[in-house]
Amino acid sequence: MRAAHRGKRFAMKIDRQLGLLMQGTEYGDDNLERSMRSELRALLLEKRPLRVYCGYDPTSADLHLGHTISMRKLRQFQDLGHEVTFLVGNYTALVGDPSDKNKARPLLNEQQVSENAETYAAQAFRILDSEKTRVRYNGEWLAGLTLVELIGLAQKFTVQQFMARDNFSRRLERSEPIYLHETLYALMQGYDAAAMEADVQVGGTDQLFNIVVAGRKLQQSLGQKPQVGVVLGILPGTDGKSRMSKTTGNHIPIATTAEDMYGKVMSIPDVAMSSYWRLTTRYTPEQVREVERRLESAELHPRDAKSELAGEITAIFWGTESARKAAGAFRKVFQLGVTPDDLRQVVVKKGELLVDVILECNFAGSRGEARRLIRQGGGRVDGEYILDERETFAWESEVVLQVGKRRFARLLVNG
Repeated sequence: MRAAHRGKRFAMKIDRQLGLLMQGTEYGDDNLERSMRSELRALLLEKRPLRVYCGYDPTSADLHLGHTISMRKLRQFQDLGHEVTFLVGNYTALVGDPSDKNKARPLLNEQQVSENAETYAAQAFRILDSEKTRVRYNGEWLAGLTLVELIGLAQKFTVQQFMARDNFSRRLERSEPIYLHETLYALMQGYDAAAMEADVQVGGTDQLFNIVVAGRKLQQSLGQKPQVGVVLGILPGTDGKSRMSKTTGNHIPIATTAEDMYGKVMSIPDVAMSSYWRLTTRYTPEQVREVERRLESAELHPRDAKSELAGEITAIFWGTESARKAAGAFRKVFQLGVTPDDLRQVVVKKGELLVDVILECNFAGSRGEARRLIRQGGGRVDGEYILDERETFAWESEVVLQVGKRRFARLLVNG
């Protein structure tokens, strides 16, 4: 009886873990979801550390909140005692992933990829436990593939399988080019899973084909047990509609301040909160359901729920105390209309272009971005809008520069 009771308790524990690990997943097919859930449960019942990984192509230097969805899932596996690998796709980045694109990605050179990769792991360790994370580069095995071996991998797939993918089929209908090298990406990512003999691969819905078709098929062809795909939904940007992207400007960068992160989360539409709760927080499925129940019953005001959400996300990256201060600064600036007292000070020269001042304050990544901010009415000095991108600093005393809704600096005149 005791053994049976222990077995029942263990199964219940596994089911709770399964609920947490499958939170936020989207497969677009009920049968596939049931299959992946069943296979993951079977793996968890084996009572051994699972080999779990997610690949990240360093196509840009900075990560945003959307990139961290899979990292949050990796951390959940990590906290449950599983072996997590943070895979830097230094070779797949040279090809460019076509999965979420309706046109070919521009190819990067090895130097660009190397420079971007240097910053990835450091940013990822704001979520992952650095002491428990293995960092690998897929150039370890992809660089050594011969042409004959690559052809052997390609024999496992048909052209029709690739053309059936939404992004390729849409381009085909519009008579837009599909380059041969783009079809190699899925083979390369699939080979990653086989090379590491992965039990679980984490990724977004844009990676569904690469994970559950290419990866599993190649593993089976090499005599391995196929991996489970934990395929996560895509996080909407601050507009609540399009996927988060630096290109569209609806992103929440990781390399920012606690105040900026908090404020950006507060700016998302109410309808997007559900996705953020499920994909970006440390909340369990039960906790998320409770928040949603309180919202639906009007026990919790959407503004207060969003404040809780912003505090949780900011605390993940900056700590509880910084999140608390960010919340206070937000209330002071946006609810009371008061400019922050503890502004960082920047010394500027009289006659200096305000475009350059915005850059010095790190409120824009380039002169072009600074000019766009001014043209769009995003810059103010002591409350007055900057209307001309050629305007120079002409004030005699210190003033407050505001760029956007959340970035402030006190400018001190030097000469």
